[in-house]
Amino acid sequence: MHVLRKLLFPISLVYALIVFLRNRLYDLGIFSSMSFHTKTICVGNLSVGGTGKTPMIELLVRSLEKNFRIAILSRGYKRKSKGFLLATSQTSVENLGDEPFQLKSKFPMVSVAVDADRRNGIMQLEKSVKPDVILLDDAFQHRKVKPDFAILLTPYDNLYVDDWYLPTGNLRDAKAEAKRASIIVVTKCPNDISISERNTIRAKIEPLPNQKVLFSYLAYNKNLKGINIELSELKNRKVTLVTGIANPLPLEAFLLDEGIAFEHMKFSDHHFFTKQEFAVLKEKECILTTEKDYVRLRSELSQLHYIEVSHQFLDGDIQLFENELEVFMTTNS
Repeated sequence: MHVLRKLLFPISLVYALIVFLRNRLYDLGIFSSMSFHTKTICVGNLSVGGTGKTPMIELLVRSLEKNFRIAILSRGYKRKSKGFLLATSQTSVENLGDEPFQLKSKFPMVSVAVDADRRNGIMQLEKSVKPDVILLDDAFQHRKVKPDFAILLTPYDNLYVDDWYLPTGNLRDAKAEAKRASIIVVTKCPNDISISERNTIRAKIEPLPNQKVLFSYLAYNKNLKGINIELSELKNRKVTLVTGIANPLPLEAFLLDEGIAFEHMKFSDHHFFTKQEFAVLKEKECILTTEKDYVRLRSELSQLHYIEVSHQFLDGDIQLFENELEVFMTTNS
């Protein structure tokens, strides 16, 4: 696979040119970016693959929900519905998409909607919900909307500055577009990353004077949900780890560090399970999965636990993050 991606390098040059021209047309105003009356916060990345967007949306909700009416707008990747859909308690995971469904399940008082047309989605939310702020999930590259505040995520083990364009690399947007970010968060760091290494990464990223570069790591909750038990209780059981996420390596490493032995059944990101796959899984003694996968598995499986994950900022970065949010939310657009 690695060799194939190198062989596709000429295609990546064509892709890079298309990305450059598209962004240039937006920068020149030939393609228009629309702003809205409602405050918007965009969470996204420049690459394909998991950078921790959903945990970041959850962090934003927890930071803002006490004082503001929040709506979340997502594309609803691989959902079976079309157009704008505002989630209710009756909306299925198939029609909403796994990540929006996860967010609605966790925050039932928050309005969650999906629409591939972000402009239309925002306008529909402004009409029907009238939120104080709309969180745009995975929308950094969607330049038809100009967000008021943008959070760019980049993983520690594959910084966007070290990456290359699809299909040779994982970049779906130009590195220079990081200039549009209000905050750049380096995610999935070791929780003991040194100050000197953080400074080296900051120097590599070369943030603009108005940008802050923050660092976070993934924290896994050892109190498992679904069937609520402590993670340590799985040490003497035959565990099957089931994942349909972009990058399960951090979870694998965490479980091994915790002394959990497991077989791993890997599926593609946002995978919807077939009857045959459910039949195989029903024969497993104990299944551990992610929260995103749990919402697609729970209707068919009983022997099911899931592990919650959250962003934890290093040192004083959480205070810097919350200060930036407070200034943004209390300043008129």
